[in-house]
Amino acid sequence: MLASTAAVKALARSEATRTATRAMASLAAYEDFGKNVFTGKVADEYLKKHGASGEILKDPAWTVNSADTVANAVFDWAIDRGANVYCHWFQPMAASGVRHGLTGQVHNMMLEFDSNMEVKQDFKGKTLVKGETDGSSYPNGGLRGTHQAGGYLAVDTSSPIFCRGDTIFIPSAFVSYYGAALDEKTPLLRANAAIDKEGSRLFSLLGLDTSAGVQTNIGLEQEIFLIPRDEYYRRPDLQMTGRTIMGRNAPRGQEMCDHYMAPLSSATAALACMQEIQDEAWRLGIPLKTRHREVAPNQFEFAPLYGTNTTQIDQNVMVMQIIEETAAKHGLAALLQEKPFNDVNGSGKHNNWSIATRDGVQVFSPDAVLKATGNDVAFPVIMAAVISAVDEHGDLMRMAIASPGNDFRLGACEAPPAIVSTYLGDDMTNYLEAFMNGSSAKYEPGKKTLDLGTREIMPFEVPAEDRNRTSPFPYGGARFEFRAVGSAQNVSLVNTVLNTICAEKFAEFADKIEGGADPADVARESLKKHWKVIFNGDNYDESNQQMLTDRGVWRIDSGVEAIARLTADKNIALFEKMGVFTADELAARQDVLHDHYTGTVEMEALCMIDMINQHVIPSCKAAGVTGTVSELESAVSTLKDAVAAIHAAESSLDKAQLSRTLRLETMIDIRAICDDVEGIIPADMWTLATYKELLFLDQHTVTEPEYFGE
Repeated sequence: MLASTAAVKALARSEATRTATRAMASLAAYEDFGKNVFTGKVADEYLKKHGASGEILKDPAWTVNSADTVANAVFDWAIDRGANVYCHWFQPMAASGVRHGLTGQVHNMMLEFDSNMEVKQDFKGKTLVKGETDGSSYPNGGLRGTHQAGGYLAVDTSSPIFCRGDTIFIPSAFVSYYGAALDEKTPLLRANAAIDKEGSRLFSLLGLDTSAGVQTNIGLEQEIFLIPRDEYYRRPDLQMTGRTIMGRNAPRGQEMCDHYMAPLSSATAALACMQEIQDEAWRLGIPLKTRHREVAPNQFEFAPLYGTNTTQIDQNVMVMQIIEETAAKHGLAALLQEKPFNDVNGSGKHNNWSIATRDGVQVFSPDAVLKATGNDVAFPVIMAAVISAVDEHGDLMRMAIASPGNDFRLGACEAPPAIVSTYLGDDMTNYLEAFMNGSSAKYEPGKKTLDLGTREIMPFEVPAEDRNRTSPFPYGGARFEFRAVGSAQNVSLVNTVLNTICAEKFAEFADKIEGGADPADVARESLKKHWKVIFNGDNYDESNQQMLTDRGVWRIDSGVEAIARLTADKNIALFEKMGVFTADELAARQDVLHDHYTGTVEMEALCMIDMINQHVIPSCKAAGVTGTVSELESAVSTLKDAVAAIHAAESSLDKAQLSRTLRLETMIDIRAICDDVEGIIPADMWTLATYKELLFLDQHTVTEPEYFGE
């Protein structure tokens, strides 16, 4: 771990202090990695003191058979880590963009006083494995009410307990008195069970040993903006909504691509901030491996190593919280919203998704599947099932990324459009097409060698397939990348959908094979039916978008309408069949998501009203630019009327539809008026922070920052 100032400086600043051979002794600085996580060797050490071992944590039954033992071990570990507080840490619905950390928690002391006023342990097995809270005060879509308010918390054994500061965090599911999901985690765990069951069925029929079980693994790339905090305080819209609802473009944007992967400058606070974020993540066992600048000015990215989906999502949620809190300590504000600024790239969270047996066979890797099964047909059968799932349930994939911030991002040459196709690359496409037409040949990807014609650089191999960054769901060799996911999202619903739609197809294929059908015939029939969803071209090209639409590939431009697909008959049947959602849970979640959208837009509209009244109009009057004042006053009345109309609408869907019109039509028109005015007001009379002041840390540093660790 980055345990000392010297180690941090050596890592961040001074290559000269490292030995050329990078001896193992240099890893001493990392010896504290993961010590704040109760798993592996850490858990084993403390459990052995109570007559058990870390092995018991691998079986969820410890919550029934060994809860007191684990609680005592966790208590000892907590005290040694300087913690004396615990909480059940859960993930309510509709948290993105508004709830700090995206989680819910109540902190309780692990200690109490006895009759002699002596401190003693107050943390038992029953305390650890479950809790209770008010379920009615979180977004719940009518599943809870004030007269039926119980919300219940149960430890999620798939994600380890961790310590931060003086508090032990217990990852937990959050459900109603009747077991209805009130959170993001519970449906994901159900979808994990579905893909484990149905994946095991199909893969074993293809010759793969699935006795260890099947799981999905993900890696999440987190994009953010870091801006000067003093300028952030001069933007009510950024403070209240996370995005600028007005603001004239600076003379410079991302036209020169000069920010992308440029050096992380030690002349600004950004590098030290990112170092500290990585340091704290490391202590929590989060392998935040990669950091770099992204395309837009002041945009950055972190990426971790792969892991199981529940653990990765829990870690990503915590990383988002760490990012916001650490940025403030460095005089910065972190923006996680998908589209904080107009006319420069927004931020995403690419969801790299794969399926594997728990003992490590990657089922999207053709060589690994062939080696494990000895069956040439196994891999194309699995791919056919996934392709058919994407084609049939592209509406649900679009629904899963319908966060409010993605309104401004999808298809804007920074994220794929709202048309759900998949890119396989020419080699894989040709292989599957040949298979579909009767071939049983092994997949042999092409190899490409680049020879630069120089003595100093030897010829080297590159992947046979190029990258297609315009595809919503490209295949990348052993994984698919869901590229359209929003940066502010909790990606549990995204992965719930991916697991569920594939589990259903695995079940469908397995049913046919168990009924006597030939696996190859099942896959070929499915590929012929669903081939239209494969597209290797430019998804940004409008003629291609029209072509895909004419093909019948799922296209839902409106996020509001995409959310409404949750309760489509086919999707209710899908989720109920797979045991992931009931019809009531889907109706509730749909209302919650629509209300979240409406609430987001209402906050933006009210901010716009305040900013016009308190900043734009006064600046106009002070500068003698009075010609647009009446137009601005009229705009305020228009906004107030639109908000009132939303309040008067009856259903959550009606409110969300009106909100979308307000946001994407009315407010954009009003923004244009404000931005034009900004362009003619003298700088010293314009009271809002400008894009020039917000977006260019490299050009606006006024003090010499300290290196992290000094």
